[in-house]
Amino acid sequence: MNYNKKSIEDIQVAGKRVLCRCDFNVPTKDGKITSDKRIVAAMPTIEYLVNQGAKVILCSHMGKPKGEWKPELSLKVVAERISQLLGKEVIMASDVAGEDSKAKAAALRDGDVMLLENTRYIKGETKNDPELSKALSELADIFVNDAFGTAHRAHSSTAGVADYLPAVSGYLVQKEVSIMGKALANPERPFVAILGGAKVSDKLNVINNLLEKVDTLIISGGMAYTFLAAQGYNVGKSLVDNEKLEYCKEMMAKAEAKGVKLLLPADTAVADSFPNPIDAQLAVDYVDCTAIPEAKMGLDIGPKACEAFAAAAKAAKTVVWNGPMGVFENPTLAKGTIAVAQALADSEAVTIVGGGDSAAACEQLGFADQITHISTGGGASLEFLEGLELPGIACLQDK
Repeated sequence: MNYNKKSIEDIQVAGKRVLCRCDFNVPTKDGKITSDKRIVAAMPTIEYLVNQGAKVILCSHMGKPKGEWKPELSLKVVAERISQLLGKEVIMASDVAGEDSKAKAAALRDGDVMLLENTRYIKGETKNDPELSKALSELADIFVNDAFGTAHRAHSSTAGVADYLPAVSGYLVQKEVSIMGKALANPERPFVAILGGAKVSDKLNVINNLLEKVDTLIISGGMAYTFLAAQGYNVGKSLVDNEKLEYCKEMMAKAEAKGVKLLLPADTAVADSFPNPIDAQLAVDYVDCTAIPEAKMGLDIGPKACEAFAAAAKAAKTVVWNGPMGVFENPTLAKGTIAVAQALADSEAVTIVGGGDSAAACEQLGFADQITHISTGGGASLEFLEGLELPGIACLQDK
């Protein structure tokens, strides 16, 4: 995939109607937004378009209404929050690409901002229905995608509309594509990737793709026990994906053939069973990964592994991290994930954290401002690491 895409700064937007796809899929409770992080993240793109004199038409999904009009998933609360942040009224449309949207879009003046209703109120959105894509395109002159979190979905509002309009990236998508794209296409070396998470099956293609690119691949989290079992070690009651043992052997052989250093944890925190996430009194022992007791289950990396992984991150020039080192939700089993987050914060390398639990860990621990880039998309960043073409990126104009 070509990562060199045009952005909002590469085209003239003054006086043009600009349809901007954002990620306003924010959490709400009792009709109130509980975290406006995604809205705040979209503001630089929105403010640029307003300041340039564009007629701005925002759109997004929220939740999974599955083609039904569910009042609790209305974007009205988002319009109110953007109005507060912008200091000017955001006009709310009562439909997605219907009569109200058309009338309000046609009446926009330069610098005005409007928001369409939840795109997933329409059944055709997730099916990338050409009729919906065309109807959305008729509201505007230009399409801007600033929703990286849905860039791996070929939906009408993320990709289909680009069949009818010139399409460029907003600042969020531009940052994702330029930083992650460079890391995968032309990284500063040594390049280290750290993969965690529970199942090997979730990261099959990521492991395979990264072995073509990295100097060191660290495999941890629940996945590590399948790799250890593939080496012939007894891993007790630890999570093992028995159907993927041969795959793990193939990947270890591939790493050796390519001269890639493949690191597995040297030691692990073990307990009798999978814990209650909030059980802070959980009793754990630390044992070498080659000597896990039959009745115990590996649930986090141990101090030796923490030290080895931190040393690899410190020696790197580029580090990509995706997935926790253990059962991060439990405070006793968060030590490995905290150690990796700390190592990335302390590293002078270009550090990229790919969405989900890893991003949450960096943010909760206060390390976010010490990381080069924290991805805004969990599934999208994973597919990016797999080397897949993301429809919401591929549809944008090349520079």
